[in-house]
Amino acid sequence: MTELRRLGSSDLLVSSLCLGGNVFGWTADQAQSFAVLDAYFAGGGNFVDTSDSYMNYFPEQGNEPGQSETIIGDWLADRGNRDDVVLATKVGDHPNYFGLAPATIKAAAEESLRRLRTDHIDLYYTHFDHDESIPVDDIIGALDELVQAGKVRAIGASNISPERLAASLAFADRAGTARYVALQPQYNLVSRDTYEGARREIVQREGLACVPYFALASGFLTGKYRPGQTVENVRNVPGLAGGYADTERGARVLDAVAQVATARGVEMATVALAWLGQQPTVTAPIASARTVEQLPALLAAQDLHLSDAELRTLTSASS
Repeated sequence: MTELRRLGSSDLLVSSLCLGGNVFGWTADQAQSFAVLDAYFAGGGNFVDTSDSYMNYFPEQGNEPGQSETIIGDWLADRGNRDDVVLATKVGDHPNYFGLAPATIKAAAEESLRRLRTDHIDLYYTHFDHDESIPVDDIIGALDELVQAGKVRAIGASNISPERLAASLAFADRAGTARYVALQPQYNLVSRDTYEGARREIVQREGLACVPYFALASGFLTGKYRPGQTVENVRNVPGLAGGYADTERGARVLDAVAQVATARGVEMATVALAWLGQQPTVTAPIASARTVEQLPALLAAQDLHLSDAELRTLTSASS
């Protein structure tokens, strides 16, 4: 049975791999998304992550914000399994509900609840702290109102500065409001600098859970994107997976991941996720799958315990 971990100081128990919903409605249509969700839960997973802004990007492909939430909501209604799912979504980046003004947060939450076809969100993240002129007191106050109303069980933050994160936690402690229980940073074997340092120190000190996004560097750590190779994939663009392929660090990391994967007889994605899952403060890396065939390598990371020597090899290559 899949190990469940407590999410920070909350009462939420989550699987050690979180399924990312960023591909639902983008590279996976509804039928594919339902199949992936079914397979993830059949494999023992219970933690699904989405956002009200997915898929607002790549509009030339016919995407619009809220598609991922709608697909997940339809799946939950069809399967009748809402109580078995820990459901995370985010606020602050939807074009019609942009930013974290209190009225925006509350209006966006109602829209997310409608699309998700549920009466509560288990974990509600602030997606981006776009406007730092909005006092953290106001943001936490609005989130606390949602918690007090029973519409949200726990709150978290994603793209936020260490200073604003610390200030948010301090305000919550002073005011006795709901408090962030999780941080969702970008963090993986080729992107460590953003999290390791001040953010990780706060997470460790304050007892938060780290739930990293881009855990596979947008697919780069699967080994699919190699220097000099052209891959026909929407993610093979600068800033996503294609952005790492021609860097010295990227090549070093791929070689190290491949070495460990070969020795263990597992996929490279499994090794990259296992490394992340064994880092201090990390509760559940987020990884997404476009097809059911991609899932086994992700789920296998929950059962792969890397040795100290393997961890050192990977960490050294990524330094």
